[in-house]
Amino acid sequence: MHQILLVIHLMLAIALIIVVLMQRSEGSGLSGLGTAGSGGMGGFLSGRGQANLLTRTTAILAALFIGSSILLAVLARQTAPSGSIFDQPTSGQPVQEAPAAPPDSGTGTTTPAAPTAPSVPLGD
Repeated sequence: MHQILLVIHLMLAIALIIVVLMQRSEGSGLSGLGTAGSGGMGGFLSGRGQANLLTRTTAILAALFIGSSILLAVLARQTAPSGSIFDQPTSGQPVQEAPAAPPDSGTGTTTPAAPTAPSVPLGD
């Protein structure tokens, strides 16, 4: 189920990008980029009709994209373990603690134990 929803989400994202890039730019900065495909339509849609269609399509795709994002987040939350990711160890190995100091032998003088660093496995 997650994979199917993720594929649909990806297709919505790609379609939304394409529809946004197809829209005619009304700004002065990119006015030449949006007019490349509008002249060859052969009168299929007028400039205003094409703009309205692309605007509606963008709004519908954006709403579907946001809805699928929320649905994916809810499904991920239900299948994820509870708690914080900081509570879980970062590797598959348990954390090793330093050994405890030996008990006093009764001589009255104690020497401090040398600190030991936890062993870290090196790469293969």
